[in-house]
Formats: sequence, structure tokens, C-alpha cells
Amino acid sequence: MKARPLISCAVVALLATGATAAAAPAEKRSPQFAPAASATVKPGVQTVTGNNQCTANFVFLDGAGTVYLGQSAHCASTSGPTVVDGCRGVSLPLGTPVRVSGASLPGVLAYSSWIAMQSAGEQDASTCLNNDFALIRLDPADVGRTNPSVPFFGGPVALDTDGTQQGEQVVTYGNSSLRFGLTSTSPKRGISTGTSGQGWRHTVYTVSPGIPGDSGSPVLDGAGRAIGTLSTISALGSNGVSDLARQIAYAAGHGVPGLTLVPGTERFRGFL
Repeated sequence: MKARPLISCAVVALLATGATAAAAPAEKRSPQFAPAASATVKPGVQTVTGNNQCTANFVFLDGAGTVYLGQSAHCASTSGPTVVDGCRGVSLPLGTPVRVSGASLPGVLAYSSWIAMQSAGEQDASTCLNNDFALIRLDPADVGRTNPSVPFFGGPVALDTDGTQQGEQVVTYGNSSLRFGLTSTSPKRGISTGTSGQGWRHTVYTVSPGIPGDSGSPVLDGAGRAIGTLSTISALGSNGVSDLARQIAYAAGHGVPGLTLVPGTERFRGFL
């Protein structure tokens, strides 16, 4: 079978530019998130890193209780949309400001799988091609504006850890600026054709497919579990989805210890 050409799905160039006792261990505090109805920062909001606009996926916590918003690593790429190998692509550095729609202050690029893999000398081809994950550290002032629920669908209820099967139902929510504010096509339903790339990749078909600017979008299965993050588009209209469980595990082992997915506060209603 002829290989399908892939390009990164994200790149839309914008036209506008208390003390604790010494003997006691540090206590991780649970953040106070906003109710879903009033939150302005959530999965599915637009992010802008450099000149690249993408879509945020899920909310995360590390072992110290720091709050992050996820996006694709290639959203910080300076290599162009045809470079999808994270072990070769060039990224803006950690510490780069990231504009987050609905936030009062910019976030900060705190982790990039591309940077982590290159620093670690990663050699596994499947990992290099499909580990496409970054974390935006939110300013503490915006944590109270944040809710972890996926718009329209609700959830995630948990992290999917067993991959997808051929024909398995999926949902995703994209927010490309190419829609010019029209969100009727942002929520999408479809199916997966299964897992490949040694468990790193899921190929999905949705109505309509993800477009440039949707990169990083959250993808959930029919039970509301977080499968992964939208990464690439192919010539035949499918989208490549990077496996979230593997991306979290890699990040936890390469600079973000204790990283976990934050479940949504709204019940999953993806297929009602």
C-alpha cells in the first residue's frame, strides 16, 4: 500500500502578531477550578505559540499541583507543516510565552516532547513520529478561570490505556481560526480504524475531518475516556491521533514527574 502523505495539522500562521514545617512533607493542594458554565479556559480553546495557532486538548496536573493546558508539540515548531518527526523538528524553546484564549495572562511553554526526545537522544522511530505533546503552564491568576471539561461533549471521565479497535467510536473538538468564529463544525464524531505505530498512533475519520489549526484537539472514545491528541492530517482526510497515555508517561519520565490527566466536571454526553 502506498504511504499516505502526512502534514502537521496545526500550523495556521496568524496575520497579527504559606510556610510548612521543616519536618513535614510538602502538601499538594487541589486547584480550585471554575464551574464549566463560567470558565473561560478549557479544553478546545485556541492557543498561539509564536505564529502558530492550535487547539488545546486537556487539563493536567503534575506532582507538585501545577496546572497545565495541553497542546501539540508541533504547535511550537519553526520547521514548517511537513516536518512531523519530533526527533528532527525545530521547536521554539521552553519558556516561550503562549497566548491562551480566555486567559488574562500568557501561559508558558513548560514541556515539549520534541525537545525532550532530542535531549534524550530518542531513537525509536514510532516514538519520534507520534509523540507530539506539549504543556502550557497556566499563570496562577488563570487557574480560577479554568475548567477541565471538554466543550459540547463533556468528560473526560478517565484516561484510555488500551488503545482503539477498528470501528470504535470517537469524538473530538477542534477550534481552528480558519472557521472564523463559527463553531458549528467544532464538535465532530467518527470512528477509529485502530492502533498502529507500536501503540503510539490512532487513525480516525470524523465528520468533518480536523483541519489546520485543530492540532492538539482532544479526542475521546465512546465512553468518554481520553484517547489522544490530534496531530496530523492525511491526503485521504483522516487524522492521526497521538496516544495520550504514552505521551503522559513519556513526559512524566522526562521532566514532568507525577503528570496526570484532570477529569472533566461535566458528565460525558458524546453520543446522546
